[in-house]
Amino acid sequence: MYTEIGTVAEFVEAASLCGSLGDAALAWQAEQDGCGRKALLSLMHDRLNVMRESAQAGLSPALRSVSGMVGGQAAKMAKEQSVRFGLLGKACAYALSIAEYNACMGKIVAAPTAGSCGILPGALLAAQEQDGFADSDLVLALFAAAGIGRIIALQATISGAEGGCQAECGSAAGMAAAALVQLYGGTPQAAAHACAFALMNMLGLVCGPVHGLVEVPCVYRNVGGVSQALSAAQMALCGVECPISCDQIILTMKDVGDALPPSLRETGEGGCAACHCARCE
Repeated sequence: MYTEIGTVAEFVEAASLCGSLGDAALAWQAEQDGCGRKALLSLMHDRLNVMRESAQAGLSPALRSVSGMVGGQAAKMAKEQSVRFGLLGKACAYALSIAEYNACMGKIVAAPTAGSCGILPGALLAAQEQDGFADSDLVLALFAAAGIGRIIALQATISGAEGGCQAECGSAAGMAAAALVQLYGGTPQAAAHACAFALMNMLGLVCGPVHGLVEVPCVYRNVGGVSQALSAAQMALCGVECPISCDQIILTMKDVGDALPPSLRETGEGGCAACHCARCE
């Protein structure tokens, strides 16, 4: 049954039978791997622990990448987020801390890529801190996100070199938006709408890494991506429906990525990498 899932619409249909997108993704993975639900849940718990550890490690004010371009900025956000912007402030601080930790060669979970690693965990860890969700709730939300990410990879791409940053931070934002909707009790269809909104709002985002490193603008794009995820989830949870289906948005993202010139697809020749100040040694 689950081997036939290739679209978000089919994923939503499977979720209606299983109870949630997370449960459907869990059954999907179990069918493909031939292993039990308990083993898969344990594996995802391990991934969640790595996410939490990287979020905390990335908050060190002494953190610096080898290039010196990034590091220590998340600590500034974490210091202030407790009094500003609530859930959004927490999510932005965690998204930045994980992305900075990745740039500093720390251990992270690619979600779905290293360059977009802060968006999904940043959203979920902040939600847990704000509203007291159990780890088991976050684990099922991670499965929901994984199912969405898999479909995006099947229909389009999650590679910045192939589709621009819309395929990395955009996909991560879509995954996080869907995961948040599940976490807060929304329907599978609402989660699909949230994913569609996030992807739609990040269409055309180019990949132009300064000096060819996954640092600038990459780590700051994680903050923007988690902000898009939260706003998309908020719309969907309030009953706002995306006028274009999630599957159509994914295919559009592929078309846009295919149309991007090579200079805007991780070659370091365009976008932010082409700014005069970025080219100066």
